[in-house]
Amino acid sequence: MPKRNAEWSPLGLEKLHTVSLKGRPSKVHLEDFGKPWVPGGSLADFIENLPDILAGGLFKQAARAIASAVRKERTVILGMGAHPIKVGLNPLLVDALMKGLFTGIALNGAGIIHDVEVALAGKTSEDVAACLGLGQFGVVRETAEFIHGAVESAFRKGNTGLGEAVGRRLLEEKAPYTHQSLLATAARLGIPVTVHVAIGTDIIHMHPAMDGAAMGALSHYDFRVFCRMVSSLRQGVFINFGSAVVLPEVFLKAVSVACNMGFSLEGMTTVNMDFLRHYRAQTNVVERPTAGAGTGITLIGHHEIMFPLLMAAVQEDLSREE
Repeated sequence: MPKRNAEWSPLGLEKLHTVSLKGRPSKVHLEDFGKPWVPGGSLADFIENLPDILAGGLFKQAARAIASAVRKERTVILGMGAHPIKVGLNPLLVDALMKGLFTGIALNGAGIIHDVEVALAGKTSEDVAACLGLGQFGVVRETAEFIHGAVESAFRKGNTGLGEAVGRRLLEEKAPYTHQSLLATAARLGIPVTVHVAIGTDIIHMHPAMDGAAMGALSHYDFRVFCRMVSSLRQGVFINFGSAVVLPEVFLKAVSVACNMGFSLEGMTTVNMDFLRHYRAQTNVVERPTAGAGTGITLIGHHEIMFPLLMAAVQEDLSREE
């Protein structure tokens, strides 16, 4: 047991050197503070009144970066998991496509499932807990038959990606809710939607019509299209919206391809939006690709609140020139 030193008396602080508050550098100033809401104000007022501190400042920075890229006709890619569709954001996504806010969209495999169900039936998202024990989870007929039919047809024809194949099939079949479909709208407008599938993660992979070779070929075609889009991100923006693993990994590989082939990504802005902070998204989207060459921004919050606010802020910014 250590021997106690009887001379360890409290240290006197009389000789501590102090500095003046007036001369000390400070990270927070009055001009950075938020402003109270005045009833009857505009959305632009609300955004302007946010504090220019931490997420308040980052939110405005992200909106300005997207608006600037749109103005200058730079590439803006939205990488997205399926959850934004499940929380009712398709109308906002469709609106953004129609207004030219996104150059292209990248989805994981679940994204096409929920978008197709919205287009076919005007509803999606089953109760997994209630269905799993009954052996009924993921076995819905129409969703799988529709997507696998589109995959089979596109695979036979060749030179088509998964996102385009499903989007065009929705238009050809005149699905009743194509006006609310991200895939159908993108196909109609000629905007690329790439789909990045991890075999075994999606309900349609359980169905007997699943053709792994065809699905893989179309998804790999989409990866190459995605690499093309990423290669044009100089002074552009990549948004990772609600994908914790698949799209951050795919994005990092596409960045590597672009750099390997001599494309400059200087001035790129990346924005990660999710309701939790995840390792891969933070590392593979915000930090590594922008190191020394761009800006990485993290915005944490519920998808159904943060995305409408961001899209509104971008459009408010763009409207100032109109």
